[in-house]
Amino acid sequence: MKSPKAPRPKKKAAIGEEPRRQYAALPWRIGEGVEILLASSRESRRWIIPKGWPMRGKKPHAAAALEALQEAGLVGKIEKIRIGAFHYHKRLKNGADILCQVDVFPMRVQRQRKSWPEKEQRVTQWFTFADAAEEVREPELKTLILDFGERQTAAK
Repeated sequence: MKSPKAPRPKKKAAIGEEPRRQYAALPWRIGEGVEILLASSRESRRWIIPKGWPMRGKKPHAAAALEALQEAGLVGKIEKIRIGAFHYHKRLKNGADILCQVDVFPMRVQRQRKSWPEKEQRVTQWFTFADAAEEVREPELKTLILDFGERQTAAK
């Protein structure tokens, strides 16, 4: 009889390791003030903004727009210049923990499709920008959302 294998230790991100790059859309609209759309993550179900890995042949802002479409069914105008970045630790399927830097591109949402590739895997919800900042876990993302919302409010 075979003995069970001991679980492999989780691989941690190395100190000083260069973060892996991702691109995200910050979906927004003007409703009752500036509103931000958040989507649930597939695994932990925490609130996030649509994000993903670089895509061959796509510029960063275009990759972010495609993630917004796939993860939340969003169609709109995405800015070509990022407004900032945030960092987080991502757990890979193999158990490794890697540090990611996510460049964030604002996307003014024109509409949300009735169906999209990940609709059954995620929940989406509009929040005021202040509430959206409260809902996300990453401190740098909280700051990005608050700063963006305040700038848009002042520009109205």
